[in-house]
Amino acid sequence: MHAAAAAALDATPTGSREAWGWRGRTLSRPVATASGEGWLRLVSAPADKAGGKLWEGPREAERVMPPAVPRPHLRERRTWTDGEHGYLAELYDKTTAPTITTHEPILRKAPDLDDAWWDELSTALDTIATVPSHRVAVRQEYLDRAMPQYLGIPIDTKAPAWTTAHGDLHWANLTSPTLTVLDWEGWGAAPAGYDAALLHSYSLLVPDTAAEIRRQLGHILDTPAGRFAELVVITELLQTITRGDNLELKKALRTRLACLTKG
Repeated sequence: MHAAAAAALDATPTGSREAWGWRGRTLSRPVATASGEGWLRLVSAPADKAGGKLWEGPREAERVMPPAVPRPHLRERRTWTDGEHGYLAELYDKTTAPTITTHEPILRKAPDLDDAWWDELSTALDTIATVPSHRVAVRQEYLDRAMPQYLGIPIDTKAPAWTTAHGDLHWANLTSPTLTVLDWEGWGAAPAGYDAALLHSYSLLVPDTAAEIRRQLGHILDTPAGRFAELVVITELLQTITRGDNLELKKALRTRLACLTKG
């Protein structure tokens, strides 16, 4: 199907590199096109679940995200159904800088990032937060149900503030030394500070980098809204642990939870 997508978009796969998404849901490859190098991403889903918010996210981001948010340009897209599966093919400009992690969101060693990279990330997050949208990344109803269940403590689940978020800001969706923010499927409204909190939680196995995030993004995290966003992210990641994902983060998440809720 990736080959069929390439043919439909007049693209020719180059090299042997294949980038598989979470649980094999997506397959991406570099391609050559008449307008230069590109990146062809194919999404697969059961036919009755093809479409909706996740499929429209990249196209909406292309339409409304300002230039201050560095991301690959979406050139073309195609959707179709074949038997029991639906497909979305997206042709992007190729990003030359590599992602900071390759196969997973969790950081396991400190990246070499300069102040300019952090400044650009900070500007991007501040800009994303101001983009008007009817899209939703996190729902208050989820917080009401999940936070008491997975945090295991009595807690006020009302978010202090809501802003627009990328919604999946982890190390496999960020490039360096030039910053590009990848994967715009799930962006939308979330508790203020959500993106910074998610990146911080995925960095807990590398304390120096986690501390650097708190230093560089302190204007986001060191606020009541930022601390609440950390609790939201910890809730979500503890839930994923019950499903067998992110198991290595469990102890660090519990330690961070105790730090946020002490006193």
